Amino acid sequence: MKTSKEKKGIIDHTFAICAYKESEFLEECILSLVNQTVKTNIIMATSTPNDYIKNLANKYQIPLFIRNGKSDIRDDWNFAYDSADTEWVTIAHQDDRYNPAYVEEMQKKVVGVKDAIAFVSDYVPIKNGKIGPRDINSKIRKLLRTPLKYDWMARSKFWKKKVLSLGNSICCPAVTYRKSKLGNSFFTSELKFNIDWDTFYKISEMDGAFLYVDKPLTYYRVHDGATSKEWIVDHKREKDDIYMFRKFWPNWLVNIIMHFYKKAYETYG
Repeated sequence: MKTSKEKKGIIDHTFAICAYKESEFLEECILSLVNQTVKTNIIMATSTPNDYIKNLANKYQIPLFIRNGKSDIRDDWNFAYDSADTEWVTIAHQDDRYNPAYVEEMQKKVVGVKDAIAFVSDYVPIKNGKIGPRDINSKIRKLLRTPLKYDWMARSKFWKKKVLSLGNSICCPAVTYRKSKLGNSFFTSELKFNIDWDTFYKISEMDGAFLYVDKPLTYYRVHDGATSKEWIVDHKREKDDIYMFRKFWPNWLVNIIMHFYKKAYETYG
């Protein structure tokens, strides 16, 4: 049975912004959430409290949650996710932006779908301050996500895994999670860089629909200060990628896949 809000085409949703240190792009991210065509809840969480973050939270009247302890991607994501008290939660990354219709398109897709466990949108990169065009990396990822366009495949464990088997085809800030299905502190991966890919693999093994809208509703920023760049330089990403590919393929085939997959790292070059 639909809730009263669902009957009106409305879902309970929160953007939980993970703020870290003093990102020059944080306010741009906030504005993309404030200016959604369908208004929604916005909170901010940080493990590195400072005046810059506090002032922006005050400026836009966004509740700020502060986590004590050393900064850690998994712990920070879980804290932000758990701090939201709505049915649906999007972990917004401070460097990225959202299309004004993200919430509108998301709720049209998920409202009333009882077995929906997560939502994901298409995305395009922001590079040198400009949205798009797609680089080869995002073109390949878009192709790999094709099965999710069909609802029966989006419910199939086989196809949900296939979508992930040749790389992390899903952009983590483009995902919205359903807390009543996934529970609290859902991020349990021991990985550091590929915590998102490992989490999507966890979802692929669950019953339920991973609903997809094939529209670029998320803009993922590529820049030298990004965590992705840092992990490529010190080769930690390569180790995480090999670990993930071994979930799908035998070692001899993983070596072949990695030979080509590492070319995607050039996106951050």
